[in-house]
Amino acid sequence: MKMGNFIGVTGLALCVILCGVGSCIGLFKTGSAAAGVLGEKPKLFGKVMLLVLLPATQGIYGFVLGVIASGSIGALTVAEGWRLLGCCLPLTIVGFVSAIFQGKCSVSCIYTVAKEDSLSGKLLLFPAMIEFYAILSLVISIMII
Repeated sequence: MKMGNFIGVTGLALCVILCGVGSCIGLFKTGSAAAGVLGEKPKLFGKVMLLVLLPATQGIYGFVLGVIASGSIGALTVAEGWRLLGCCLPLTIVGFVSAIFQGKCSVSCIYTVAKEDSLSGKLLLFPAMIEFYAILSLVISIMII
């Protein structure tokens, strides 16, 4: 494998891996919180489920970028490899961090839904604001590839 390809593939792999790891951490937090809430109030499943799943989207975004960018990998020079790695950085960093913090935010919302289920729709806004930045990082990474 040429050095340019190695650098570019490393950037893609880090993006897919770190977005997936961030999602796993976020999902662990939300799933654990939901399990406790649903053990007491199983009727809240529908209201809690979306809050549980929100951190999973960053893993999907990393996968999408990996699929899109892998189509541009031919014989890359070292400069092109670094460029591809750089194109992946916005989503790599924001996807990883936002999934974790979105999970933490969603956990707080899940606990609040357990206390007052009528707030579930309003509470969805808080982790969705974090999601917005993950979407922006996906868009910018796609645009600069």
